Amino acid sequence: MTTENYAKNDAAPAAAPGNGRRRFLLRLLLAVVVLAAVGSGLWYLIVGRWNETTDDAYVQGNVVQITPQIAGTVVSIGADDGDRVTKGQVLVRLDPSDVNVALEQARANLARTVRQVRGLYSNVSGGEADVAARQVALDKARADYARREGLARSGAISAEELAHARDALAAAQSALAASQQQLGASRALVDDTVIASHPEVQAAAAALRRAYLDSVRTTLIAPVSGYVAKRTVQVGQRVQPGAALMAVIPLQQVWVDANFKETQLEHMRIGQPVTLRSDLYGDGVAFHGKVESLGVGTGSAFALLPAQNATGNWIKIVQRVPVRIALDPRELQKHPLRIGLSMDVDVGLHDRSGPMLAQRPPQQPAFSTDVYDRHDGEADALIRAIVHANADTGRRVARRD
Repeated sequence: MTTENYAKNDAAPAAAPGNGRRRFLLRLLLAVVVLAAVGSGLWYLIVGRWNETTDDAYVQGNVVQITPQIAGTVVSIGADDGDRVTKGQVLVRLDPSDVNVALEQARANLARTVRQVRGLYSNVSGGEADVAARQVALDKARADYARREGLARSGAISAEELAHARDALAAAQSALAASQQQLGASRALVDDTVIASHPEVQAAAAALRRAYLDSVRTTLIAPVSGYVAKRTVQVGQRVQPGAALMAVIPLQQVWVDANFKETQLEHMRIGQPVTLRSDLYGDGVAFHGKVESLGVGTGSAFALLPAQNATGNWIKIVQRVPVRIALDPRELQKHPLRIGLSMDVDVGLHDRSGPMLAQRPPQQPAFSTDVYDRHDGEADALIRAIVHANADTGRRVARRD
């Protein structure tokens, strides 16, 4: 055997262990891939297909704008950014000088109108008395004419005297007709009314109510309890109706808008449970809620500048649909959230019995306040007091046939 053959025989056993190790590693890698595939399949069957998650979710809430209803100059500011305010608390005061003058003028106008309307009722009473007197005069003239007519036939009086009696009767009839017409005109102004319901009084009362509300609106109060944000108003500033002065945010009523891909909504239903985590508190704090509504359009459809897809360079993009999630108020009280915070959302899809869209209209307002209700009652009480002070009995004048 040659030296070359001995070298080949020595190299062959050295290559065998290397090939065996490679095959072992390949088998190990294949086993890991198979186990990973099996594990992924099991995870999807047991967990994955029953949940949909997204981190494209943010805290939202009601931002109650504080805006004046009348023009005025700011003389006082009762709260600043971050302050806690309660419903009905004074936030801004406007200079009341001008509206107070208008209120006093409206008071005087209502009182004067009530007295003038009282005069209309008195005119009706005077007209009735005048008609009664005219009727008596007519009866007398008719009796005189009848008596003179008999005397004229017997020749006891002249024809001229009978003509005078006839003229007196005609004059009495005309006077009665004029008096009745005047009484009808007076009745038309007050018929089927009382002083408080007379159109002139109601018009003056409406002007007083408007002036009173303007006076009340010089004080801007908090419609709801919450925290002040976005204060832009300054003392001495001249503000106009509708200008945003500040906002009140009720943080106990926030919710989460989660933007899911359209491919994730197939099994999502209203009422499904949701687990949420906030970047503010980390994984140690979990919030719980439920799906309150699914959006009726994608985010791009309601954008300020909607996408123009009818173009030659169109590229399909998976759209996202906002899903509103209601949070547990007790958890919010323990761990308050802020508007705009990021959230991680996990929706459980086990219960698919709920609807995808709301089936019934809301039975009560989504958000309301009653802090302005008392203003109308106070205005009505003021009007009643002025009418009572300037009217006698407010007698009702019935129509007489």
